[in-house]
Amino acid sequence: MSPFQYVRAAVTLILAPPLTIIISTLAWLDLTWFRKDKDKALFYPRLWGRILCKLVGAEVEVEGLENIQPDQTYIFVGNHASQFDIFSFQGYFPYTFRWIAKKELFNIPIFGQTMKKVGYIAIDRSKGRQAMKSLDKAAEQIAAGNSVLIFPEGTRSSDGKLQEFKTGAILLAIKSGVQVVPIGFNGSYSILPKKKLLADNGKITIRIGTPMPTNHYKSRDKQALALSLHNAVQKLLDNKHKVDEAPTTPVEQ
Repeated sequence: MSPFQYVRAAVTLILAPPLTIIISTLAWLDLTWFRKDKDKALFYPRLWGRILCKLVGAEVEVEGLENIQPDQTYIFVGNHASQFDIFSFQGYFPYTFRWIAKKELFNIPIFGQTMKKVGYIAIDRSKGRQAMKSLDKAAEQIAAGNSVLIFPEGTRSSDGKLQEFKTGAILLAIKSGVQVVPIGFNGSYSILPKKKLLADNGKITIRIGTPMPTNHYKSRDKQALALSLHNAVQKLLDNKHKVDEAPTTPVEQ
């Protein structure tokens, strides 16, 4: 990393928290006092993602938009190699979507309230009856017309390569009954690998695959769908992000 990029990355790291607070506050004010339009308020998180990418010098390109329809509801299923998967998709994906986030984040003052107002979907990541109830509720919100992005690996990859998919996230796709769209994030790992604080510059290519129907799957088929999605995502990745072989058994969650 060059000295200039080191300074650039350090400045981004320092500015990210106050930027998040400012953007959240502006969105909250807009939703509470001014336009009160959830879709229009998505301008603010999109601006947040773009600013963070531009601060570190991350160039973002989106490929495959011709595969999807702006007015359709989808569950986008992507690999998770870096925090910049989130920033790049938030900033440069041109259509409306919401995030699924753990319920604890909705308790953060202003930030959590803004997430609720803009229509983000809370989910209980614990195990048991409450978790299943939150999964059912999330599926209902998606089926009602809220596209979302999920990362079935569950966490960022430690080496940038595609990991096994956990079936909990896949079950959400089956319960909602909407089409799933494989997404490949390429280049994000090089910008900010897991456990690193300072981001490098570079190019992120987001590849959008062909939608896959889920209405013929049942809950018992979650492993089969997980494998199909894993293979579809892997085809959208550059070779250095692929695994040598697709997993034979998805991880239960």
